[in-house]
This record gives sequence, C-alpha cells and structure tokens, in this order.
Amino acid sequence: MKIIAVEDSLTGVRDLLEKNGYAVVGLSRQRDAEAIVVSGLDNNVMNRQDITTKAPVIDAAGKTPEEILASLRQYR
Repeated sequence: MKIIAVEDSLTGVRDLLEKNGYAVVGLSRQRDAEAIVVSGLDNNVMNRQDITTKAPVIDAAGKTPEEILASLRQYR
C-alpha cells in the first residue's frame, strides 16, 4: 500500500485517497511517505527550512481531489 503524506487541511483529498486504498499520514510522518500533498508550495506549513525529500510533492492549490489522485497515479 502506498503511503501518502497529506496536509491536515486537505480533508477531501485525505478521504478520497483512503477510499482508493492509499494509507494517508500527516506531514509530520512525511519521511515514511512515497508522495506528499500540500495546499500550496509557497506555504511553509511546518515552518521548517531544512526538509528535503525525494518523494514527489503535489501542490493541491486549485485542484480537485480527483485531479490530485490522477497526479499520484502518474508516479506509479
């Protein structure tokens, strides 16, 4: 099962991903995640400057949960 870190404010995304078989975790567990979904790349949600990841980061701004799911499926 793919683990996806999702920003807490994105409840619609979280619900859709869980319905489609993804394990959804909060951003605090992003190191375990295969992809990360945030509400905007210009927001520093965790107020950190030292976070790096090899996982794809998806900007949810202006996208529907279905569009985000389609983006995640591209990374398979």
